[in-house]
Amino acid sequence: MTILSVVGARPQFVKLAPIAQECATRGIEHVIVHTGQHYDPMLSDVFFTDLGIPHPDVHLGAGSGSHGVQTGAILGAMDAVLEEHRPDWVLVYGDTNSTLAGALSAVKLHVPVAHLEAGLRSFNRRMPEEHNRVLTDHAADLLLAPTQAAREHLAAEGLGSRTVVVGDVMIDVLHRVRDELVDADAVLDELGMPSGGFSLATIHRAENTDDPARLAAVVTALQEVDHPVVLLAHPRLRARAAEHGLDLDGGSLTTREPLAYPRLVGAVSRARGVITDSGGLQKEAFALRTPCTTVRTETEWVETVELGWNVLVEPGPAVAQAASRPTPEPTDAAPYGDGHAAAAVLDALLAPRPGP
Repeated sequence: MTILSVVGARPQFVKLAPIAQECATRGIEHVIVHTGQHYDPMLSDVFFTDLGIPHPDVHLGAGSGSHGVQTGAILGAMDAVLEEHRPDWVLVYGDTNSTLAGALSAVKLHVPVAHLEAGLRSFNRRMPEEHNRVLTDHAADLLLAPTQAAREHLAAEGLGSRTVVVGDVMIDVLHRVRDELVDADAVLDELGMPSGGFSLATIHRAENTDDPARLAAVVTALQEVDHPVVLLAHPRLRARAAEHGLDLDGGSLTTREPLAYPRLVGAVSRARGVITDSGGLQKEAFALRTPCTTVRTETEWVETVELGWNVLVEPGPAVAQAASRPTPEPTDAAPYGDGHAAAAVLDALLAPRPGP
């Protein structure tokens, strides 16, 4: 059995870690293809070191570009990789351009495709991530859903027979990193913040960063929160802010470079709250029982909202109001699984496949 994983962005590296570990434990050949979609070392290479992931076997070096250019570059390079390694499964992760390109390449060469984190839906067709995940789900042979809600979405689209609920592999790695933290408070010294006295923010989605008026509203809202806010500013956000003439520092807001994943977990666990437009960070905040404010009109992780740990807001005064709300009622709910999703993924990949 040979499994070929296609990854290229920060959330995919996190999801890859427990899969790589489970493959090693079972003695399964695992080929890792890094598309190069994220090429900043803080968003790419450092994750392999911090999470103990084997070095990629193939690096495509796709780099940046428009969605079409980036997807096409990855798609064009994947054929030779699949012809060389001839895997039994191509495993694609999440909802990026790397996900769609990896799936399309495998489908064209008649290699079975499994989609990890299948069935998530924002129902916002303006989001490129929504296009990527829907197209990938309909192309894939096996749909590895993280939640019951995801399974229901797939069933509604006629894909129920291809679906297996496995839980969320990000919870696997989050639990491991949390349990291995030696000094979670050290990151507070790095950020210059007191435990429980600040919110941690990330803003990166194009809908929030590429519209000058919307980005200005987001920044102003963060600056007006009634307690300190630390914005982990990726290079793309800094570039957009500079283009739009916005100062990211001021008022309650200070900026820092992105954190390595273990330090990010430490920071979220010690924060008063999280303010983000990221999908993964909403879920990580919930798992660490840190209230989250999401600067979007919808979320794929509806359970975080239903359980009261996440609030959806638009840029403006609602951000500060939500960020200052009291901590929700405690909950023992575990909608994303028990931290053993990677084992369920491998079980599904190793199970006999029905005939055509």
